[in-house]
Amino acid sequence: MIVRQVDDVPGIEWGNGISRRLLVADDGMGYTLTDTTVWAGTRSPLQYRNHLEACYCVSGTGMVVDSDGGEHPIEPGTLYALDQHDAHYLVASPMENLRLICVFAPALTGQERHDFSGLEFSQY
Repeated sequence: MIVRQVDDVPGIEWGNGISRRLLVADDGMGYTLTDTTVWAGTRSPLQYRNHLEACYCVSGTGMVVDSDGGEHPIEPGTLYALDQHDAHYLVASPMENLRLICVFAPALTGQERHDFSGLEFSQY
């Protein structure tokens, strides 16, 4: 059995926020569970080529923008899943941080950080 408190897990600065990786590859579960905060007013171009991801919003507001420019509002209670290794922008409201609970499959090692260089999508 694995039991952890979010405050006991070190935060990993990933570029435009902080991610607490509650489960990682070494835990042997086959997926990662994170508690991720996206800093207010940030816009992050993202694409996971080696992982599928699902995110559930627990606080804050923002939007996820697909590579075709489609905007999808995020608020508490919203789930979005990147089931096709989708390129996207994650945008946090300028007024408040966005907090997401995320699942990655396969599992992350736990030390990954985003490299935003070279990631720009034409529609946003």
